[in-house]
Amino acid sequence: MMAAPVLLRERGVLTGRSILVVEDEYFLADDIARACRALGAEIEGPFGDVEDALAILTGVRAVDGAVLDVNLRNASIFPVAHALRSRGIPFVFTTGYDRNAIGPEYEDIQLWEKPLDIAAMTRRLSELMLARAGR
Repeated sequence: MMAAPVLLRERGVLTGRSILVVEDEYFLADDIARACRALGAEIEGPFGDVEDALAILTGVRAVDGAVLDVNLRNASIFPVAHALRSRGIPFVFTTGYDRNAIGPEYEDIQLWEKPLDIAAMTRRLSELMLARAGR
């Protein structure tokens, strides 16, 4: 799977911002990371498990946004989602399942079903991040 092309006017829109990518499918994680980098973002990860993602969030590095796979090797991503939400950090979910895969607590969070439209997903995440930053 190739990362979708990024329109020239979008390049650099996330320069100086950091995105946490938590996805256990290697090629998809790489495609997501490439698409985010094409917008100028720095990538934390990609990580394939909850513990590594939580370690980043409790460490000294800050993230400005995140892409979270709902189900990682049968482990729930919700501890990471909770940590992000408590810090006011915008994120989106990805999943091979439908909206029922996330509970009512996260019904306001954008859910992208696989196969992903990576370009549209990264645009939406960048909108959320820029809105949070007040731009």
